[in-house]
Amino acid sequence: MNSMTPVCVWPVAAALGEGPIWRASEGAVYFVDIKKRKLHRFSAATGETRTWDAPAQTGFVLPYADDTFVCGVQGGLHRFTPSTGEFELLKHVESEFQGNRINDGYADARGRLWFGTMDDAEVDPSGALYMVGDSGEIVQRDSGYVITNGPAMSPDGSTLYHGDTVKRVVYAFDVASDGTLSGKRTFTAISGTGYPDGMAVDAQGYVWIALFGGARIERYSPAGVLVDQIAFPCSNVTKLAFGGDDLCTVYATTARKGLSQAQLSEQPSAGGLFTFRSPVKGQTQAVCTAVLG
Repeated sequence: MNSMTPVCVWPVAAALGEGPIWRASEGAVYFVDIKKRKLHRFSAATGETRTWDAPAQTGFVLPYADDTFVCGVQGGLHRFTPSTGEFELLKHVESEFQGNRINDGYADARGRLWFGTMDDAEVDPSGALYMVGDSGEIVQRDSGYVITNGPAMSPDGSTLYHGDTVKRVVYAFDVASDGTLSGKRTFTAISGTGYPDGMAVDAQGYVWIALFGGARIERYSPAGVLVDQIAFPCSNVTKLAFGGDDLCTVYATTARKGLSQAQLSEQPSAGGLFTFRSPVKGQTQAVCTAVLG
């Protein structure tokens, strides 16, 4: 894997690119730029790009019902309709924490929605991990985070991975059939440079973790052992998704946030959307079927 070289396919110069997902029916990648309040689409076949304005900082975009998407917009969960560009508020989130925003999100194979919140100032441990299932209730599953990241799940659905970026730790949880979490434990603590950002789990159950400030993606065995890493030409790698017809094409978002002018000059592709080929398949992108409206 160390021979793989990421290539920038869209130098979009995102301030904080995040949350790539592969939309197989369109052969396209969707992702967000949190700080610029944008939602982007990249066609893998044609290279065509499209951008929509979001109503506020948006941490994730995930497939939802009827060719729409659910987005984690600061203050609530929204339905996004690409054909009209409209965002519709479905549920308020953490109205009591005005300084918080929604960060990373994930739809599991059962259609449940998992997402985290964080202190937008990146100081207070006011962030939490939430789940929404068939009941439509937003249920808190963990708390005490300054910056939440992940979440992602093993292929058999028995283990959830979730990152505490500031503490540089990724946790593993046991997942019950009803989405209850137990057995919280350290899956890995990052050594060397960088902070754990978004992640994905491949079809073999190995966890790929993007490192903000680390200029790489690391791949860990289910036992938490580092087995490979992919070097990037820019510092802030934020998240990855498996795509393509064979789910072996990896797409990764990056960010310009926090880089000095000197660093930006040295990293002209920072904030771009990157791709590379993986010898290992990823998991199919699930559709969120949680009751939100």
